[in-house]
Amino acid sequence: MKRKPTRRIQVGTVAIGGGAPVSVQSMTNTDTKDIASTVRQVLALKDAGCDLIRCAINDEMDAKAIFSIKEKGGLPLIADIQFDHRLALLALENGCDCLRINPGNIGGEEKVRAIVKLAKETDTPIRVGVNSGSLHQSMIDRYGGVNPMSLAESALLQVRQLEEMGFTQIKVAIKSSRVMDTIHACRLFSQKSDYPLHLGITEAGPPSTGRIKSAVGIGTLLAEGIGDTIRVSLTADPVEEVRAGVEILKACGLRKEGLELISCPTCARTKIDLLSIVKEAEQQLQNKKVNATVAIMGCAVNGPGEAREADIGIAGGKGEGLLFKKGKILRKVPEDQLLDALLQEIAQMERNTNEPDKCS
Repeated sequence: MKRKPTRRIQVGTVAIGGGAPVSVQSMTNTDTKDIASTVRQVLALKDAGCDLIRCAINDEMDAKAIFSIKEKGGLPLIADIQFDHRLALLALENGCDCLRINPGNIGGEEKVRAIVKLAKETDTPIRVGVNSGSLHQSMIDRYGGVNPMSLAESALLQVRQLEEMGFTQIKVAIKSSRVMDTIHACRLFSQKSDYPLHLGITEAGPPSTGRIKSAVGIGTLLAEGIGDTIRVSLTADPVEEVRAGVEILKACGLRKEGLELISCPTCARTKIDLLSIVKEAEQQLQNKKVNATVAIMGCAVNGPGEAREADIGIAGGKGEGLLFKKGKILRKVPEDQLLDALLQEIAQMERNTNEPDKCS
C-alpha cells in the first residue's frame, strides 16, 4: 500500500508522518492529577498496543502531573488543552510531548503566539483539531453548513495561523461523527497539505457501532494512503479503543505485530461449539506477545485448508478436531480439549519467542 508522503514530526519517541509506521493513540479517562490511577491506565493501554496517550489538562495540578505520568507510564504524552492558554504553557513547562489545541478557542492571537514561542523553545509539536461539533460559525456561514469543505478549510486556516508565526511542527485532526464527511474532509485536506493527519471518527458511539464506523472511516482513508496516526473513539474502556485501532491497522496490512485470530462464521456443517471456543480464545489471547496467525475453524470443508495456512490452528469435526501447526497435523483432539491444546501450543510459541538467544 503506497502512502501519501507527509512531513515528519517527532512526538517523544514516536515519529509521525514521513513514512513512519501509523501509530495508535487513545485518551485517558482518569482524573489526570490522580497520578497512580492515570499511570495504571496508561500501562494497560501500552500493553494493548497503544503508542501515544492524550490526557485532558483541566487545571494546574493536571499539568504538573505530566512529568510523573510520562516517567512511570512510558508512553509519549499529548496534553489536551481547551480554552486556557496558561494551561498550555504549564503543560509545555512540565514536559508534554505534544499539545492538542484549537487556536480559535484559546483566547486570541497573542495567546497563541505565547504558546507557539514556548513550543519552539521546547521543540514540541502542536496538533490542531477540527471537529464537526466545534466548528467556528464563520466557517459554517462561509461554506453553507458543517460539511467536508468547511471542515477542511477550517483546518487549513489553523495551519496557516501557525505557519505565519513561523511554526511548522504540526499535525492535524479533522473529525466528524458522520463517517463520509470525515472521509471527504480528510481527502480535501490531504490534497492541499502535506502535514501529517490524525484519523478518527469523533463520538463514534458504543463499541457495537463505533468499531464499525471507525473501521469504515479510518480504514478507507488508510487504504488510500492517507493518515499517519489514528484513534478509535468509543464510549468504552480506552483499552477497547486501542484493540480496535490495532485490528484496523492489521486489516490494512499496516501492523504485523501480535496475534491475528481468524475463524469461520459457522453453518450447518459445524459440529463443535465453535462460538464458545472462539469467544474464550479471544479473551485468552488478548495480551499474548507472539506474532502469529491463529485459525479456529468449524468443519472439514474449509477448515483444514485455512488452518494449514495459519501458524497454528484447529479444525473441528464431530465431537473432535485436528490441531495444525505450520501446515502439519500435530494430532487429533477431543472437542472438550481442543481449546486447551491450542492455548498450550501458543503458550509454547510465546516462550520460544521470549527466550534469550543462547548464542549471545
